[in-house]
Amino acid sequence: MVQSRNKTILSFFILALCLLASGLTFGLLGALEYVFPGFSKSFLSFEKIRPLHVSSVVFWILTAAMGAVLAYVQEHSKKELRFPILVTIQFWLFTLSFTAILISYIFGIFGGREYWEFHPIFSIPIALGWILFLITIFSSIRSYRNQPVYVWMWLVGVVFFLFTYIESNLWWLPWFRNEIVHDMTIQWKSYGSLVGAWNMLIYGTSFYVMDKISGDSKYSHSALAFWIFYLGLFNGMFNWGHHIYTLPTHAYVKHIAYVVSMTELILFARIIYLWKSALSTAKKHLHILSYKFIMAADVWVFITLGLAIAMSIPALNIYMHGTHVIVGHTMGATIGINSMLLLSFVFDQLVENQKLETYKKLISRGYIMIQISLPIFFLSLISAGFVKGFWQLQEVQSTYGSMIQTLQPYCIVFALSGASLIVGFFMVIYPAVRAFIYSFSEIKTTETKSSNFHSSEIKFTDKY
Repeated sequence: MVQSRNKTILSFFILALCLLASGLTFGLLGALEYVFPGFSKSFLSFEKIRPLHVSSVVFWILTAAMGAVLAYVQEHSKKELRFPILVTIQFWLFTLSFTAILISYIFGIFGGREYWEFHPIFSIPIALGWILFLITIFSSIRSYRNQPVYVWMWLVGVVFFLFTYIESNLWWLPWFRNEIVHDMTIQWKSYGSLVGAWNMLIYGTSFYVMDKISGDSKYSHSALAFWIFYLGLFNGMFNWGHHIYTLPTHAYVKHIAYVVSMTELILFARIIYLWKSALSTAKKHLHILSYKFIMAADVWVFITLGLAIAMSIPALNIYMHGTHVIVGHTMGATIGINSMLLLSFVFDQLVENQKLETYKKLISRGYIMIQISLPIFFLSLISAGFVKGFWQLQEVQSTYGSMIQTLQPYCIVFALSGASLIVGFFMVIYPAVRAFIYSFSEIKTTETKSSNFHSSEIKFTDKY
């Protein structure tokens, strides 16, 4: 069987975990700004901290998803990737672009839109890198007949992301940029679809990992799994509509969004539930870390789904939109679902890594800290959001400053639980990075020994 691990793929996982650490660090600085306004202004103002945090987290999700798909395409096809040189070029395009973007934020260089706040010039290498990723995936899957659902989710997710990424840059054109409704509609629509695109990659990889742990491919070939695929694609195209309830756009767009919003999560949660019930104790223990993170994601699927449905009801949406409720929903999805699933892929890649055995207690304690801190963190944001939402809709409003003072207790809980959450994540990230570096050095040692062996063999042949 072809090993999914090679130096470039390992590098994707190391980069991804470093970006997660970066996102967490800047997230903590941002949380402290809510409790001590202006405390970091002298060295890093909030308008820099926010994009540093958001971009780091988005890049963590994309980089980890790419690394996982590349690794599992090899495992699934039992062959090396078709064009390994493209993977290397892709890795360096993303590494250099992401690093330059974060540095540019520190120096106050902006120019994009929300979530992609970097200078537009950086969009070019990111798009080129993604095109190389697309070529690698399509060329490495040799046949499209009788493929399980995760292969189709990878293929569609890669194409869908490129399409929506280009769409998110349509503001470059004056027709979109000069009309605020056009600009905001395309902006929010494209970002909602981008999430749907990377969810295709992440959920597809989840099916692969669940098949791998169970040793049974029935889940990824089931009709239910393909329904999730179809619904996920439909959601990616239309469920962004709840973001534009407050914009003067066509009513039918909002009605479609209301009907389809997050419906694929119901089926996804059901798949995990059925898989969990069918899994034997022995198989759970074999991949215990990967299994635990999948189970954590399952809980957050239900929590995020409930909030998403509430957000899709127009009468409730007006209390939530533009408040901390939206931040809470985003945190629940990116931390509770996406990050938990991505960490399950990370630890599946490390399941045979000897270095990880040394850190299992530390990882378990970190995991517990995350699962305790995240609900408190989430509820503090939701509570603060509703307080602000009611303030926004009052006929006679108190001053903005007094409303902010009212939010102070929620912000303190938010910052404390966020700090605890970050400590828990670092207790998980550090051992994983060390284990990947260990695997990297093992591959390098094996390559050196192999090279020396071939060199000796050539000399022996020449001599005789």
